[in-house]
Amino acid sequence: MFDKILIANRGEIACRVIKTARKMGIKTVAVYSDADRHALHVQMADEAIHIGPPPANQSYIVIDKVMAAIRESGAQAVHPGYGFLSENKLFAEALEKAEVAFIGPPATAIEAMGDKITSKKLAQEAGVSTVPGYMGLIEDADEAVKISGEIGYPVMIKASAGGGGKGMRIAWNDEEAREGFQSSKNEAANSFGDDRIFIEKFVTQPRHIEIQVLADSHGNCIYLGERECSIQRRNQKVIEEAPSPFLDEATRKAMGEQACALARAVGYASAGTVEFIVDGQKNFYFLEMNTRLQVEHPVTELITGIDLVEQMIRVAAGEKLSITQDDVKLNGWAMESRLYAEDPYRNFLPSIGRLTRYRPPAESAHEAAVVRNDTGVYEGGEISMYYDPMIAKLCTWAPTRAGAIEEMRTALDAFEVEGIGHNLPFLSAVMDHPRFCSGEITTAFIAEEYPEGFEGVTLPRDELRRVAAAAAAMFRVAEIRRARISGTMDNHERTVGTDWVVVAQGERFELTIDADRQGSTIRFAEGDTHRVTSDWTPGQSLARIEIDGDPLVLKVGKSPNGFRIRTRGADMRVAVYTPRQAELAALMPEKLPPDTSKLLLCPMPGLIVKIDVEEGQEVQEGQALCTVEAMKMENILRAERKGIVTKINAGPGDSLAVDDVIMEFE
Repeated sequence: MFDKILIANRGEIACRVIKTARKMGIKTVAVYSDADRHALHVQMADEAIHIGPPPANQSYIVIDKVMAAIRESGAQAVHPGYGFLSENKLFAEALEKAEVAFIGPPATAIEAMGDKITSKKLAQEAGVSTVPGYMGLIEDADEAVKISGEIGYPVMIKASAGGGGKGMRIAWNDEEAREGFQSSKNEAANSFGDDRIFIEKFVTQPRHIEIQVLADSHGNCIYLGERECSIQRRNQKVIEEAPSPFLDEATRKAMGEQACALARAVGYASAGTVEFIVDGQKNFYFLEMNTRLQVEHPVTELITGIDLVEQMIRVAAGEKLSITQDDVKLNGWAMESRLYAEDPYRNFLPSIGRLTRYRPPAESAHEAAVVRNDTGVYEGGEISMYYDPMIAKLCTWAPTRAGAIEEMRTALDAFEVEGIGHNLPFLSAVMDHPRFCSGEITTAFIAEEYPEGFEGVTLPRDELRRVAAAAAAMFRVAEIRRARISGTMDNHERTVGTDWVVVAQGERFELTIDADRQGSTIRFAEGDTHRVTSDWTPGQSLARIEIDGDPLVLKVGKSPNGFRIRTRGADMRVAVYTPRQAELAALMPEKLPPDTSKLLLCPMPGLIVKIDVEEGQEVQEGQALCTVEAMKMENILRAERKGIVTKINAGPGDSLAVDDVIMEFE
């Protein structure tokens, strides 16, 4: 077994590998760029070596720099994580030449299966059902449009060396095929140093289900069940679960055996994932093989009890698999929610900045439930514009799917993140969505259920009543404290009344509080009564409350005459008034937002790549105005209505902040 391994990656996956290596008694070496000098993976590793400037193409994906770090550290093996060099055959070959073990598959397998075009050809030769498409290289946008028309829209434009949703576009017509080809090509070049593009038919209403395989260098290969990855946005997975709520045992077995046959055909050794598109009749089609550890591997670990990173290390050390197919048992259900640094209220655009608060729910594991959080950040750390926006993977396990979802709801409510935009509200909304809860999901779920984007959650009145009861009880506690402080200063103590009016999300609740040492009894004017108990004290940002014995977790912030409360995807101001204050508040005029209809505002911190119009030019609704790049993704900003450009305030190469004015219209 190895004494020391180097992790050629960063963030949460580097931290994840370090944890297993530490458990196995193996020392670890981290590498880092200027931007990651104080990163968590650097702090956790036994050693850390600097490899260059922040951009990945000047540090993490420069093979010579990583090889120099390996020589300096004396590491005997390298774990590549995912992304960066994980599927780069030149890196695997360089390690082999240097007699350093690669904790991944052989370079020949990476070449055969890591390249999407080659892997699809091999799959076809092996008799695996594949999605119709054009496997040759595509030279320019005109050829992309021609091929797309021959295949038939919609089509998927994909980077051959891609992964993680980078370099992928869906095109429904010639114009989108032309634009998508160029954007995919640019993203692929920036992210992978390989701008080859291919096109395949986009199967509508599909499920994205993948099989985890594990193989050694002695000819053994097993599959560890499947993962359902259909909740996607911009082809990037958001929520994964294992097993799939859709598959039956016969389909699972057929997919698993086919995945193993494909792995054996290329001499695969290590952990790998074979991805399939599955239609409503359980017909499945090979999509691609990822010759690396997947982001969503924890859900497989939770239902099988198998540490995939440990198995990868043991296979790389030449050991035989100690597990047979008969040993693999799927136990319970696991969910993974990816926490991204992105603003769900701005069409999920990337967000950067300092984490002024980062308090994940406590990790725990017992027979009834598991909470696990794989992360690479910490409170006070910076979210950089140079890397992928994912900052944590929150996972839960329970004996049933409904139980795993409920554990995830509670864990999301308890996850505190401040200082950046983040998608916690959206994740909570999905967990409560009836369609998700039923398991009737496809890769079109987000597009179909949130066609106008995510605008927050409006709680049902019954749930809002629970929040109102909790807010009233908390406000009373705060008022008592204020009254005591006031009494000390003024030599008299203000009395705190029992009648209150709570206003939240446009709903009004009149209620009376009857408090005792154990809690409060809340009586609503319409007749309902709730018992509220909690140990919350004023100033705490997280409130764990019981309403009639049922848990309610609230993130609590300051707000005049009440609180800012976030729970179950809702973000709302909850006002608590005396009856007289409520009468006066109802007379106050509503503050209107400023008119920005004649401005194009930068929706995220980013870099202007291209300006598509000129001052004085008339533009039509939907016309491309400019392209902004952020966190390795290109975003085309379009005109919302017909107009004339009167002023352009930024040009290619300019770095802009959120809401900076890019151009103005007449």
